[in-house]
Amino acid sequence: MKQTITIDPVTRIEGHGKITIQLDEHGEVAGAHFHVTQLRGFEKFAEGRPFREMPGLMARICGICPVSHLVASAKACDELMAVRIPQTAITLRRILNLAQLVQSHALSVFYLSAPDLLLGMDADPNRRNLLGMLAVDPQLARNGVRLRQFGQQVIERLAGKRIHPNWVVAGGVSDPLTEVARDAILADIPEVKRIAQQALAWFIPLIDRFRDEIAVFANFPTMYLGLINPDGSLEHYEGILRIVGWKGAHVIDINPNDYMDTIGEAVEDHSYLKSPFFKPVGYPGGIYRVGPLARCNMATRAGTPLADAGLREYQSLSWEERQSSFYFHYARLIEILYGIEKIEELLNTRSILDKHVQALANVNASEGIGVSEAPRGTLLHHYRVDDNGLITWANLIIATGHNNLAMDRGVLQVAQRYVNGNHIEEGMLNRVEAVIRTFDPCLSCSTHAIGQMPLVIDLVDDGGTLLERVQRG
Repeated sequence: MKQTITIDPVTRIEGHGKITIQLDEHGEVAGAHFHVTQLRGFEKFAEGRPFREMPGLMARICGICPVSHLVASAKACDELMAVRIPQTAITLRRILNLAQLVQSHALSVFYLSAPDLLLGMDADPNRRNLLGMLAVDPQLARNGVRLRQFGQQVIERLAGKRIHPNWVVAGGVSDPLTEVARDAILADIPEVKRIAQQALAWFIPLIDRFRDEIAVFANFPTMYLGLINPDGSLEHYEGILRIVGWKGAHVIDINPNDYMDTIGEAVEDHSYLKSPFFKPVGYPGGIYRVGPLARCNMATRAGTPLADAGLREYQSLSWEERQSSFYFHYARLIEILYGIEKIEELLNTRSILDKHVQALANVNASEGIGVSEAPRGTLLHHYRVDDNGLITWANLIIATGHNNLAMDRGVLQVAQRYVNGNHIEEGMLNRVEAVIRTFDPCLSCSTHAIGQMPLVIDLVDDGGTLLERVQRG
């Protein structure tokens, strides 16, 4: 008799999702899917809004990575204004984006995935959390909290608040950096740099312990997409938008204005999350991955001394081994170190306290596209406006969406390795969830597709009485 195992919800991720595993009559895994079950729809909400509202509005998509949307949205609005942004404003945006990267990566590694890595995939789920980590390795847990705190404090010192700041605006940033804020951030750098180095040293020995998981945690050849500098170093704000092949060879550089010629978007009935794909190969064969794994697999160097050393050690692993999404964790730790070093470097630029940080103009173009690297990967905001600067159309391709095909395929791969329908254990199912955690999906950000998933809408009065129910599927 055929059966279905449902993991609902998937735990220790941002947002709401579930996994279904289909078993055949022998209890063997025949299929599996990752379902994103919420709908946000910001693409439609944006229509009719003045373009200047877009950075602040888009930041509200997510409380985990609001800066990522703030930056990409502002870059799209810069294009609508068709002006040259002051260099100091660009530098400040880069610092803010890197601070977001540090805090988000620390959250993913230490709060969401480290309980599995430290305590084991089969550990008691009541202990397999940050508090359980604190009991076993108090310093490791505190280090994770401190790294995230540093990133959040940098955001607050630059932008005024840690969550949903409005500091990044069309044309630059709203206020210059103060000397007090700069010095406060720089004073924290030595401590957090040391912690980031310790975190890398903690992770590397875990590789041998988790060889079995590495072999099946979305371990298959795909293409990779991301920003990169012309010299091959890591980049998160500007650079070249590039796709490399599954053997690491250059495939194509994409002009962001022509992304629709290269990247298609499919919608599946089982999810509200769009599935982008590489058009020349087609759907679903045009699978690719984005994020820290993609960036560290594409880059020839990081561009800062300590991160360069970390990246060299990571890339001493064979290219074939680095296809495993387990190594997203490794890449995040390298990028945390890079982010801290780069923030220090940028804060020491001569013009960082310059007062001229915003270019002022009205709408001068009908279309604008902003691309940046969010913690989870390449983020694209695309807007069209009328003559009054009101949004007539918006398209968002979110990092988590880029990874959707790989996450779905990864769930099947790990389920086929670990799940036995005749004897189910919690550790089996935790590994199925853990492969999703390697991608660190941000589901609130990414759910903008209206497919044909079952949907129930209840209309109730103020007393809780059901007045009407509309149901689809």
